[in-house]
Amino acid sequence: MILHKNPTVTTQMGKIRIKRIYDIPKESDGYRVLVDRIWPRGVSKESAKLDDWIKEIAPSDKLRKWFDHDPDKFEEFDKRYRIELQEKVDKLKELREKSKENILTLLYGAKDTEHNQAIILKKVLEE
Repeated sequence: MILHKNPTVTTQMGKIRIKRIYDIPKESDGYRVLVDRIWPRGVSKESAKLDDWIKEIAPSDKLRKWFDHDPDKFEEFDKRYRIELQEKVDKLKELREKSKENILTLLYGAKDTEHNQAIILKKVLEE
């Protein structure tokens, strides 16, 4: 497995960050949560250094397949994913609580660092 020495994207507002799971884990990541429904290729569970994997918070298979990481569909994906998240109140609350206790890093596997569910999830958690 190849881990990047320099994370391609790590953003922070408050105590919630997003980061590709392929980037090297750091102590400063705090509580590391994978928010993908499918385990990322080429990443061992040991090297991921996860604190949690919350598949249920990820977009549904139907929505994920429809989106297919097409930037032209991102705006509509955002709307549809937010609708799905309305049914995940307990998981959202759990993540918000974690972000109050520690830095919360939402991990995702997508190559596109600007059009993925972690970006949307971070915004929802901060609202």
